[in-house]
This record gives sequence, structure tokens and C-alpha cells, in this order.
Amino acid sequence: MNSLKDIKKRIGIEFKNEALLKLAITHSSYVNEYQAIAPESNERLEFLGDAILGMIIAEHLYLKFPEHAEGELTGFRASLVCTTTLADIAKKINLGNYLLLGKGEEASGGRNKDANLAGALEALVAAVYLDKGLETTRDFLLKLFEAEIENPGEQGNCVDFKSQLQQIFQARKGGDKETPVYYIVEETGPDHKRVFTAEVKVREALLGRGSGKSKKIAETEAAKAALEKLK
Repeated sequence: MNSLKDIKKRIGIEFKNEALLKLAITHSSYVNEYQAIAPESNERLEFLGDAILGMIIAEHLYLKFPEHAEGELTGFRASLVCTTTLADIAKKINLGNYLLLGKGEEASGGRNKDANLAGALEALVAAVYLDKGLETTRDFLLKLFEAEIENPGEQGNCVDFKSQLQQIFQARKGGDKETPVYYIVEETGPDHKRVFTAEVKVREALLGRGSGKSKKIAETEAAKAALEKLK
């Protein structure tokens, strides 16, 4: 694995707290095997980075495309923050080269898995935010997404079931516009192999249910099930 110095040079940011940078590249499989030296994975940072990334991209799209309606902007944002796009951007900075992985994950090609790359990029965004603040994070992100954000509707490799479901309800006429709400209703399995189950509801009516190894995946599967049901 390349050094933290290499990562900082690659992304053009000097960290005051290098522990945040190391945490951003620490996969859960590494923690499972080397807990004495890596007690925490990047999953909590990934959670924070997902929210920061979505906010910055949404703000930029709102300002850049004043003629576009809510539904179009939602689709643009979805195409920019989906796993496929995030993984492609992570590859631009060779983020996979720096990941701390367990032996099994390494052997199975973990450095090239879209989910690992997208998650690490989100965690990196959170690490930059916590170390440098919002303005630096915004500059870092918009430079990173520069090519993709010029033509957000052309990111055609993404299927964002949550956004599709939201658009269906937001497009309803009259006063029946609702936002689907997601609930994590169950967690099973050991810490290193957790399985989450999510439900998506509108006005307490159950639309769909899904499971996955992360809360995000479980919610996506629930949205996918809801879309199938609505069809």
C-alpha cells in the first residue's frame, strides 16, 4: 500500500489530523483481522461523507441549473452520487491503491470493487470536511466532479431506485405529494457480517422491504421492491 503522504499529494490536501485520512481508507475487513492496530473502519465516516457529498452536489446543481425543476435536479444528483459514478471518480485518484484491506478482501479483488471504492470516497470526503471544513471540502469535491457535473444527465450507468421512487410521489398532482421514509427494522449477524433490513413507507403504508450488508444497500433494496410493487 502507498503511504499517506502519497494520498495527500494525489488529492492536493495536507491533513492536520492524519488519523482521519488513515481511517477513511480502512475497510471493515482490515479491522476484522487487525483490530489491535485498527479498532474502527471507515463506515462511520462513509455515513457522514454521504450526507456532505449529497448536500454539496445538490447546492451546486441548484445554482448551476436554475431552469430545471425539482424532479430533474433530483435525477441529476442521483446520477452523480450513485455507487458507479463515485467508484469511477475514486479510480481517477487511484483510491483503491491505498485501501487497507483484509487478506480475504484483498484476494477477492477488493481494491477494484465499486462498493469499496465508493464508500472510501465518501469517507475521504468526510475526513476532509472534519479536518479542513466545508469550504475546502466544497472546492475539493467540485474539482473532483468537474467533468461529470458539466453534463449530469449523461451519467447513464446508474440505477438509483430511491430517487426513482421519490420522483413518483413528488410528481403526483394536488396535495398528495409525499416523501418515502426509510426505517431500519432489523440487524442480524456478527459485527463483521451484519445484515440490515429496511422498510420504506408512505403515510405508514408499507411499500417495500429489503436487506443488505449495509443500511444503504438495505434501503436501496427496499426501494427496488417498492417500485416493483407499484408497477
